[in-house]
Amino acid sequence: MIPPPASNTFYKEPEFETLQLHAGQEIDSATNARAPPIYASTSFVFNNSKHGADLFGLRSLGNIYSRMGNPTVVLTHQFFFLPSTDLSVFLKKFDIGVKFVTDPEPEAFAEVIDDKTKAIYIESIGNPKNTVALLPELAKVAHDHGIPLIVDNTFGMGGKFDWAASGKFPDFTEPAEGYHGMRFVDTFGKAVLAVKCRLDVLRDMGPCMDPFAAFLLLQGLETLSLRAQRHSDNALELARWLEKHPKVAWVSYLGLESHESYLDARRLLRPNAFGGMLTFGVKGDAQVGSEVVDKMKLASNLANVGGCLSRRARRRELGAGVEWALVMLGDAKTLVIHPATTTHQQLSVEEQIASGVTPDLIRVSVGIENISDIIADFDNALKVVP
Repeated sequence: MIPPPASNTFYKEPEFETLQLHAGQEIDSATNARAPPIYASTSFVFNNSKHGADLFGLRSLGNIYSRMGNPTVVLTHQFFFLPSTDLSVFLKKFDIGVKFVTDPEPEAFAEVIDDKTKAIYIESIGNPKNTVALLPELAKVAHDHGIPLIVDNTFGMGGKFDWAASGKFPDFTEPAEGYHGMRFVDTFGKAVLAVKCRLDVLRDMGPCMDPFAAFLLLQGLETLSLRAQRHSDNALELARWLEKHPKVAWVSYLGLESHESYLDARRLLRPNAFGGMLTFGVKGDAQVGSEVVDKMKLASNLANVGGCLSRRARRRELGAGVEWALVMLGDAKTLVIHPATTTHQQLSVEEQIASGVTPDLIRVSVGIENISDIIADFDNALKVVP
């Protein structure tokens, strides 16, 4: 039902980069194949009646139906970023109000919390300013007021979470009906969310991943850290180049000392890995910004976003239950977009400015191409700036 851990033959607990290649994979006993095969089966044979009973009773891990678990399939979660206006409009349908906090300091959040506040909602890496949320401090504010901290991690990818620490997840921590009083968190540990999703959602609703899609995902995971570092290295070099360009008004990148979140990024992110996302402003208006994007030949005009690679934080740093490990989420190809006329065009000019979207702003998700080719593309496109 859930994949086995990394090989037991390792002499130590594997690091994140090693897990990308080995976690959940075992050499096929029939063929000795190294690469994981694609199992296009809807159901799986039990060794005997006891084996089947143990699987349904969660006393053994294995496969029953592909809708609950398939040897090739890895359960993934993708969260879609809701711009601030969409968030307030969306939640209003459920009679939920929204208070916006423009000051990133934890004290500002604490000041607006009242007896009706149900949660704090933040982005781990802000779009489009790329500001780093003060996660440890904000977690403390939330916990002190007895409310959850909800983190939109679009620019990153999840780490680990101690589901038992807060006592807020009774489905995981209390004896489960139908499973002879099993406490899921004791049996499955940090994988408990994936197991519950399979048992309570995939089994009954059926939104299971296609085995071939899962196979492709596994192949991509093997080089995830290598690609993430290339994204980050290229972005830092491009940002430094843009800073010196006479037709560029400003550059915002976490790896630059001039960025307002530079020190926080050094504290929370992995060394020398500030992600592939950057923004910059041309010396001109929205029309000039659009023309620069249109002149790009290597970079694609798309709305995709990238992310950041962070070190896993100790639980005591982020508050009870939280361990973070943000990773790169970018396209392999360099992407550019002019937000004022595309992703944020539904906002008024005042709302755009308030959210950090200025008319001159161009957002870049830096790819893994040769950096000299990326710079050449920007150098030629910037020639349209008067």
